[in-house]
Formats: sequence, C-alpha cells, structure tokens
Amino acid sequence: MNPLFIVFIAIPALEIFLLIKIGGEIGALSTVSLIFLTAVVGIYFAKIQGIKTMRSGLINLYQNKNPVYEIISGASIGIAAILLIIPGFVTDTIGFLLLIPVTRRLLINFFIKNKNKTPEKEDDKTLDGEIIEDKKNQDEL
Repeated sequence: MNPLFIVFIAIPALEIFLLIKIGGEIGALSTVSLIFLTAVVGIYFAKIQGIKTMRSGLINLYQNKNPVYEIISGASIGIAAILLIIPGFVTDTIGFLLLIPVTRRLLINFFIKNKNKTPEKEDDKTLDGEIIEDKKNQDEL
C-alpha cells in the first residue's frame, strides 16, 4: 500500500471518525476545547524541549562533539509541533510521543538502525590507503 495513501486518506478519515465518536461521548464543545487545549499545551512543551535540545547541542559544540542526535531531535520536535497544531487525536498522540525524550530517543534509534542495515558484500576487497609524499620531491621544488 502506498504511504501517501495512508497519510492523505486514512489518517484524516481516522481523525474524523475519532472526533465524531469522542464528540458523541463528551459533547461537541468539550471536544473542540480539548483539541485547542492539546495544541496549546503541546506547543508550550515543544518550546521547552526545543530550548533544552538547543542547549544540549551548544554544549556538544563547545566540547567539539558532533550534535547529531540534537539535530535529529530538533527536527522531530518541529514535526511534533506541526502534528500538535493539526486538529485530531491521532496526530496529537504522535506529537506528544515525539515530545517525550525517552520515546523520541527510542523512535530515533529505531529509524537509525533500520536505515543503517545495508547488506554487506563478502567479496568486497577494497583496501583503504593513504598517500604519503616524498620529502625529496618537495625539496627539489
């Protein structure tokens, strides 16, 4: 099944279904209020997590370390903020999962592991080498 089909058809259909079901249980005004509340609270927590991630990235830069996790984490916090702004309970759930540092780290590690799995070739006989220039040739120039 095409992933774009899921994103553009299945997720909005699920969101509408859940909004109707929850609206029938707790009322339309309560459902709309809950949607706005999750958006406001989510954006607030996204701001806090973003500031913490920026601080951690700067500390890594000062220590001459690559802030790879912080860059990926910052992107996932941005995606979480977008998902929290979109009205719906499924997108809010995914957004809040991306805001929690433990689940964010688990999701990032899961996707990095799957991305790094490349089939290794047994007959790959490439040698790494280094070119060292002769000092005699440099003195003659």
